[in-house]
Amino acid sequence: MQTISVPKPNAPQPPTFTSIQEERLHRKQRLAAALRLFSRYGFDEGIAGHITARDPENLEHFWVNPFGMHFGLIRVSDLILVNQEGKVIIGDRPVNRAAFAIHSQIHAARPDVVAAAHAHSIYGKSWSSLGRLLDPLTQDACAFYQDHSLFDDYTGVVLDPQEGQRIAQTLGKNKAIILKNHGLLTVGHSVDETAWWFITMERSCQAQLLAEAAGKPSPIKQEYAEIAHSQVGSHNLGWFSFQPLYEMIVRQEPDLLE
Repeated sequence: MQTISVPKPNAPQPPTFTSIQEERLHRKQRLAAALRLFSRYGFDEGIAGHITARDPENLEHFWVNPFGMHFGLIRVSDLILVNQEGKVIIGDRPVNRAAFAIHSQIHAARPDVVAAAHAHSIYGKSWSSLGRLLDPLTQDACAFYQDHSLFDDYTGVVLDPQEGQRIAQTLGKNKAIILKNHGLLTVGHSVDETAWWFITMERSCQAQLLAEAAGKPSPIKQEYAEIAHSQVGSHNLGWFSFQPLYEMIVRQEPDLLE
């Protein structure tokens, strides 16, 4: 891929922390907010879906939404901490076995990843049934240009960590993966970035489905798709794009911080 020099945006940068406790609380607050937003956007599907955030101290452990609790009700205090063996260390509710099977392997394979998000959103799972990568049809879709994978092998609900390992291997170094006949999964260097990639990837799936239903869409040329990727697909831009959504959901649903 062509390397493009992009000026640093005139925008806030991800925070730094003075203690592990401060960083942990920050990740948990963002995680609860991301789950509330997923509910707001209709990404919930019964008991399906999960977002994880790596614990900043115990790096093999991750925080996740408890199994069977609606995204729209989750508060910081409801999040559970799960270890590398799938045991709940903090919290009194169970962990989704599929969440552990998938996320434990992604966090193990990608030390750079702080968070991972997966849900059975309507446009993501519709697009996944086609068994194709997204095309660079829009500027927003270019965030995923040559930066997402296709897991082309649906075998049922992912309950075996070995299946999660195969997903992690297919994801590689990319920011997202399309799970055929299943849905989308995104990762990032922060909960904020991860949640934003999922939201905008879902909308990119919707846009391509609409465009192809209307006619034959014209993709962005490779050289310009590469430029757009460097402009809209960076870690910092992903983080910053989430900030207005975080401010909105906290103001409207402040109980999520409890």
